[in-house]
Amino acid sequence: MAARSGVRIDPSAREHVDAAINEWLENTIGDAILGDARNYVPKRSGRLLESLRREVHDKVLRVGSLDCNYATDVEMGTSPHVILPRNKKALYWPDADHPVARVNHPGTRPQPFLRTALYQRRTA
Repeated sequence: MAARSGVRIDPSAREHVDAAINEWLENTIGDAILGDARNYVPKRSGRLLESLRREVHDKVLRVGSLDCNYATDVEMGTSPHVILPRNKKALYWPDADHPVARVNHPGTRPQPFLRTALYQRRTA
């Protein structure tokens, strides 16, 4: 028969370790990635920059835009596509010669800012 060891682990230790991991992810790694993403993001209107956030839940760190619907298009780029009017019969913008029924958009090149921030070498 094997002898029992006298070592016993406090059941609340897991909660303390999980809390420390969450804090480290949010305040150390999360802040670093968020800071780099804010440095790399294209700054046209500032809306995308202001929308960047970081959050930690159950030892999972998420960094990105919560409410800017074009963040993925900036990060990944877009393929050529057709733009059609939604609420009117034609599209018009300042400096346009005349209203048009559709626009053949050539697409946009990727401008990765989140991936660039994520892939930075970091030390713990």
